[in-house]
Amino acid sequence: MNAFILLATAIVCEVFGSSMLKASNGFKKWLPSIGVVAGMGLAFYCLSLSLRTIPLGTAYAIWAGAGTALTAVAGAVFYKERLNSAKIAGLALIIGGVIVMKLTGASE
Repeated sequence: MNAFILLATAIVCEVFGSSMLKASNGFKKWLPSIGVVAGMGLAFYCLSLSLRTIPLGTAYAIWAGAGTALTAVAGAVFYKERLNSAKIAGLALIIGGVIVMKLTGASE
């Protein structure tokens, strides 16, 4: 399987697992708690497989940056959390940093 498809799968699973953290209410609700464990477990598994091809720094930067941005969006959509201009600017800087790392080969 393509390493970037595995990385994208890892990102989606991490966002799901992170979103379930809030729904689990501190692991007091069992079904969302299972979602946390399954989502994070699959995320790390897919991330580890992507590392066979993608350099660690590149994969982790993409995973962490995209995961952060998408988790913020998920919080706004599903939990009605506010995304103000400062948060949006911060997310843009994270994404910009990931792009710079990838384009310059700084993480390879």
